Amino acid sequence: MKNLMIAVLVAAFAFTVSAQEKKAPREHSMTGCLQKGSEPDSYMLTNVEGNGPKTIGVVSSTANLAPHVGHKIEVTGVAVPASQAEAEKNVPKAEHYMRLSGIKMISTSCP
Repeated sequence: MKNLMIAVLVAAFAFTVSAQEKKAPREHSMTGCLQKGSEPDSYMLTNVEGNGPKTIGVVSSTANLAPHVGHKIEVTGVAVPASQAEAEKNVPKAEHYMRLSGIKMISTSCP
């Protein structure tokens, strides 16, 4: 009986740890200059501010990005693993990849 209780506790602990590791990516925001990618309907951010990555490949966006090419924008979204992003042909190679849920124009020009 004691061994059964220990086995149940170990299984519950393993399930809890596994569930914590599979959390959905957190939404975050980054600011940079929107550029057109080399493929049709592909975009990336360059000159990204802060200490993190300096380029972001846009995997997808709910916002229409075309009117903002050449603008400094803030993007909000979730990170996409490089292996998943690079498997798609329309995603430009970058240091970081995001699926965008929103954008905010900061300036009509970029540095």
